[in-house]
Amino acid sequence: MGLFLPTGRYRPHGRGDDVSDVTASANPLRAYAAVTAAYWAFMLSDGALRMLVLLHFNALGFSPVQLAWLFLLYEVAGIVTNLAAGWLAARFGLAATLYGGLSLQIGALVALAQLDPAWSIAASVAFVMAVQGVSGVAKDLAKMSSKSAVKLLAPTEDGGLFRWVAALTGSKNAVKGFGFFLGAALLGLAGFETAVWSMAAVLAVILIAVVLFLPAGLPGRMKSDESWSGWRSKDIRVNRLSLARMFLFGARDVWFVVGIPVYFQAVLSDGTAEGRREAFFLVGGFMALWIIAYGVVQGFAPRLLGGKGQPEAETVNKAVFWSGLLVPVPFVLALAAWVAGGPAPWLTILLVVGLLVFGFIFAVNSSVHSYLILAFGSAERITRDVGFYYMANAAGRLIGTLLSGVSFQLGGLPLCLATSGAMALASWLAARRLRAV
Repeated sequence: MGLFLPTGRYRPHGRGDDVSDVTASANPLRAYAAVTAAYWAFMLSDGALRMLVLLHFNALGFSPVQLAWLFLLYEVAGIVTNLAAGWLAARFGLAATLYGGLSLQIGALVALAQLDPAWSIAASVAFVMAVQGVSGVAKDLAKMSSKSAVKLLAPTEDGGLFRWVAALTGSKNAVKGFGFFLGAALLGLAGFETAVWSMAAVLAVILIAVVLFLPAGLPGRMKSDESWSGWRSKDIRVNRLSLARMFLFGARDVWFVVGIPVYFQAVLSDGTAEGRREAFFLVGGFMALWIIAYGVVQGFAPRLLGGKGQPEAETVNKAVFWSGLLVPVPFVLALAAWVAGGPAPWLTILLVVGLLVFGFIFAVNSSVHSYLILAFGSAERITRDVGFYYMANAAGRLIGTLLSGVSFQLGGLPLCLATSGAMALASWLAARRLRAV
């Protein structure tokens, strides 16, 4: 890869004949702002699309397992894409992969608008799975491009990398949280098809604006002999951090994808059309609040963790501490759900409070992980290391998504939350191994 000089000029590594021409007029701050804006637009549509699909098909009578299947290919695509995206960015440049992610998301939205209510459940599931797979590819192309760009653009002095990573990640999740609410609101007010077409149109305008205004200076095509081999990081710290990340996101998605939204939908809806519409807003509002709060905490994580320019060993210790702090939360909620034996007002209140606590601790964990992957990764292969790390992230979401539907189907909310606790415990055990490096 290369480095941005203080003047904003891009200096590539390697021989000059291995690198295509790169315009050197970009200011790093302007490039960072453009990348962040594109990422915000994408994540707004991603959050809205997830809530649209979940609530729409739950209202059509899909079972928890069928709902989980709708998102499985999305996560499988993320595993493959994150490995390929690092190679693609190294070969064609981060701007190309960012444009590709936005374009694919528009195509996925247009395709989803073609869904026919007359299709059978099997045909609908297969079609939506395929569309969600394309959306998964798009999401991880955009994510890898944005996160890798921060490594190249951020100042490293006085903890600058941690602050910039936290700002991008935190703001992204706050925007995605608003997308959850937007998706639920659009479904309730405009209907499924109109909502999907509206998002596709807005995202197309964003893509055109990004292409026109993204300043030159993001890395162009790298070494012409860049190969597919070496997809796994050679740094054991990256590999162990990736394992902890996989279990961390599995712990969240076990309850986040199917269990809690379906539980709240059942509690809040009276079964009438008006009741379902009100439940859409309430469920979407809670999921949006959770994601927004999660993003805000991520943005403030550097301050919460106390400081600038901390040694990596100290940050690793904090990662282990916060991973351990997460473990008891889902187990306590699982026990409460088992004792309640079914929906109850006190259980619903406890779930809201408990999941907000989970979100706070989870956000700090996620922010520390996002900093450590860029701190561990070398500039020369940052897209490959970030791609491998987010491949593990996608694998965790895939496992969590599958277990969300299966555990809720087999054991209801108690088993769903207990499974989340087991995943959180595995993440803590994996994080502890970072101390041994």
